[in-house]
Amino acid sequence: MRTTVDLSDELFRRAKAEAALRGRKFKDLVEEGLRRVLEQPEASVLPARPPVTSLHDLMQDCCGVAEPTPPDYASNPAHLDGFGR
Repeated sequence: MRTTVDLSDELFRRAKAEAALRGRKFKDLVEEGLRRVLEQPEASVLPARPPVTSLHDLMQDCCGVAEPTPPDYASNPAHLDGFGR
């Protein structure tokens, strides 16, 4: 069956080049891609994202190890003077 699909120029060029590198026709590459997407269960299409963990959470055991330092530099604005300039 023939159909028309709108693709961005960049995506078309990349797919056309990939098909050429594989020694295949563009239409065969598109068909293979569609088959792969349609044969996958929906849950495996997007990988599960790991829970977001802050650096502070990861370094909790190290906080306050060096003395004498404040437990959190953000608690005293004087420690941030000139930061980012």
